[in-house]
Amino acid sequence: MVKAYLRYEQASSFGVITSLESNISYDSTGKHVLAPALEKVGIWHVRQGICTKTLVPSSSRVGKSLAVTSIASSASTSVAVGYADGSIRIWDSEKGTCETTLNGHKGAVTALRYNKAGSMFASGSKDNDVILWDVVGETGLFRLRGHRDQVTDLVFLDDGKKLVTASKDKFLRVWDLETQHCMQIISGHHTEVWSVDVDPEEKYLVTGSADQELRFYAVKQNMPHVSVVSDSNANGVDASGDHLTENKWEVLIPFGEIQRQTKDRVASVRFSNSGSLLACQMAGKTIEIFQVLDETEAKRKAKRRLRRKEKKTSKEGVENGDASNETEKADTVTTPTVPDVFKLLQVIRAGRKISSFSFCPITPKDSLATLALSLNNNSLEFYTLKSSENEKTATIEHQGHRSDVRSVALSADNTLLMSTSHSEVKIWNPSTGSCLRTIDSGYGICSLIVPKSKYGIVGTKSGVLEIIDIGSATKVEDVEAHGGTIWSIAPIPDDTGFVTVSADHEVKFWEYQVKKAGQKAKQLTVSNVRSMKMNDDVLAVAISPDAKHIAVALLDSTVKVFYVDSLKFFLSLYGHKLPVMCIDISSDGALIVTGSQDKNIKIWGLDFGDCHKSIFAHDDSVMGVKFVRNTHYMFSIGKDRLVKYWDADKFELLLTLGGHHAEIWCFAVSNRGDFLVTGSHDRSMRRWDRTEEPFFLEEEKEKRLDELFESEIDNAAENRHGSEEEITEEGVAGLAKKTTVDVLSAADSIIEALELAENEKNRIAEYEEEKTRGTVPDLAPNVVMLGLSPSEFVLKTISKEKTNDLEHILLPLPFSDALKLLSYMESWSLIPEKVELVCRIATIVLQTHHNQLVTTPAARPILSVLRDILHAKVKESKDTIGYNLAAMDHLKQMMASRSDAPFRDAKAKLMEIRSQQAKRMEARLDTKTERKRKKKQKRLEDGHGHAWA
Repeated sequence: MVKAYLRYEQASSFGVITSLESNISYDSTGKHVLAPALEKVGIWHVRQGICTKTLVPSSSRVGKSLAVTSIASSASTSVAVGYADGSIRIWDSEKGTCETTLNGHKGAVTALRYNKAGSMFASGSKDNDVILWDVVGETGLFRLRGHRDQVTDLVFLDDGKKLVTASKDKFLRVWDLETQHCMQIISGHHTEVWSVDVDPEEKYLVTGSADQELRFYAVKQNMPHVSVVSDSNANGVDASGDHLTENKWEVLIPFGEIQRQTKDRVASVRFSNSGSLLACQMAGKTIEIFQVLDETEAKRKAKRRLRRKEKKTSKEGVENGDASNETEKADTVTTPTVPDVFKLLQVIRAGRKISSFSFCPITPKDSLATLALSLNNNSLEFYTLKSSENEKTATIEHQGHRSDVRSVALSADNTLLMSTSHSEVKIWNPSTGSCLRTIDSGYGICSLIVPKSKYGIVGTKSGVLEIIDIGSATKVEDVEAHGGTIWSIAPIPDDTGFVTVSADHEVKFWEYQVKKAGQKAKQLTVSNVRSMKMNDDVLAVAISPDAKHIAVALLDSTVKVFYVDSLKFFLSLYGHKLPVMCIDISSDGALIVTGSQDKNIKIWGLDFGDCHKSIFAHDDSVMGVKFVRNTHYMFSIGKDRLVKYWDADKFELLLTLGGHHAEIWCFAVSNRGDFLVTGSHDRSMRRWDRTEEPFFLEEEKEKRLDELFESEIDNAAENRHGSEEEITEEGVAGLAKKTTVDVLSAADSIIEALELAENEKNRIAEYEEEKTRGTVPDLAPNVVMLGLSPSEFVLKTISKEKTNDLEHILLPLPFSDALKLLSYMESWSLIPEKVELVCRIATIVLQTHHNQLVTTPAARPILSVLRDILHAKVKESKDTIGYNLAAMDHLKQMMASRSDAPFRDAKAKLMEIRSQQAKRMEARLDTKTERKRKKKQKRLEDGHGHAWA
């Protein structure tokens, strides 16, 4: 009988607040910040400091392919998220649901930007291409090719009619989106252009690179005259071309430049939503904030500069008088320059390197703006900008480690999880992923939670054992344990103590003791009861469940096994070519497994020390191995970012679990084996749960082979089409979509459905022919086609696919199959809800096979029938939609005329009530002031009367 195993799947991941690969962004309300968390996007409430929602892709593919690389939020609740595999997902940030997935790029998405209306967005990628996407139609419009290196940033101009793109090829390109061509190429940058942005009024465009200056360009408006003159003489920028002879294709005119304060390259430049501030983020710890002065202030500043210049020239000798007069005349014509418009306001200095920043769309009353910063130590900081200073208002850092997770340990009842990192210990709830406690500590390399008590033991890099009280979140004691790094810690099975091994060549046995901390309080302490000196650094330790043997791994690549009671030598296990990093012994004490830097796992018998099997397990060093309790199943982790599940009796790989984005350092398996938790260099911890879904070994092997085959197909397709795409004309548009394995499989399923339908047609024809000859039994329905007619079956197959992928799905269809498809459309067009689908399919087929259809006589009857039907059906659908819209509008007007109108605009009604209240208040004030005036006048009159008397 074939053995079945239970599948393990990723249940949750936690510990990451913000990752480094992508930018952060505020949502449209300004209350939440969207922060990338590896493959997820966390929506953090700014005031409460909690993650309210998480945007997680449904298809969790193995490896780093799904890392978030770019985020752009629109004016509505729609959010575009770009990933490392080139896909883009549109999310609804309120509902937390994925609206659609768009595939077009072959490299990671590096830039995303919505137009002002939010109906369209552009994406740039590492594949050097820019793609325009239709948000409503959920499809790619066209691809813009021309850049020779990665596209780093992009911005819309002229109400979304033009697009400016920046690239690492040192050029800016201006694209006309109506003609889909490049209309201007701007050179002048000496290094890669990393960021570009335009102010809300579209007057100035700024670029940031590794050059020492920020470059500014004046945006030519759709007006007969241009008021801005480039400051080429003052700043040394050579504006190519004479400005007197105006070039109609020139959209960006060089305006000038400003020297930056720091030498680091520019990472990002962004204007605030009001346009009054410009922030320039460096690739270090600083952000320079510039104030954008309005036109009157800029002119005033320019006049003051001219006056100073006039005074300076007047002090010169009389001989240069004529020349000075000429310069004065010339200078009086000069309009404001870049230093007149952009004034350095302040510099924000963060404690760690800044990954990205975002302006809050809502400006606070008592300050200029609010900034959100993501730092490279897995934290978010919020700053309020005032006229002369900046103030850090909030920090989100509790829900994650500042550096990579080096060890994890589960409590005996699996209700607590302890993790250690460079400077702190955190206690988690492993089922919810919420952080319960944070304790400052040293660099924790290994850890364990003491059974039957709420204490934790941490072994540090400095050789100190730290005893931590989990309940009070305090460090109780530091014990000077070893003279070198404590590499591993293992509990003694009778729960009376533990064993530590270190780089100082020593193996030490420790015992738990209780000491009085006060009059009544008691606290845990440890004491060293035995020690054993080895010849080399000891890297790992394991004790057999019966407490009979202890196994230690040495730096010389061997594993030594001793008796626990007498510490006498028992076995030496040698065979690894590089040092052994981890050891574990099975519950029955029969097997010992070792994992090494040589990427191999070796399974040994503990009775004679014979090697049962050596398995090439990972593509990099094996960092951990552990048996599931009371079984011979085991898990292994490696620097190749994978968790693997093995059967140690059959020496077979059962499952490969991928999901981490960096090396996995540590993991812990629950006592019942129902879940495990892994900790990684990417600062995340992931929980993997055992499900009730059984799987078979042969099926998993076939699945792995299929995945390998599909990846090879992808690579072959990219290599085959790569040379063709390089030849394409520069600065022009191409198709937006890319062919994926899913698209090819969808095309195969349609071809297969057409073939089945054709066979069914022939079967029905034969049956009808036999029926005319004599009596035959009734025709049995086709089980493969689910009892449907040929036409219905093909329609059902096509309806399963996304409409925006239809063009790429129908492209591989042979001409004969395309003709079959057209023949079914007459019957499909009779179904009202399928008219749009039929029209789309007909258009795609006609565009793809136009030349063959024109020259094929058999296609003419089908085309003439479709021409007559489709026009009428489209008009009918159009009329229906128009009638429904008019009816809805009529209903809205009817309901609006009533007092209890649900369609009435609540905001307008509120404004109306407020204005009425304001008018009443004004009327009351007027009457009050009138009364006071009359009383005063009466008093004065009475006073005058008495005086005369």
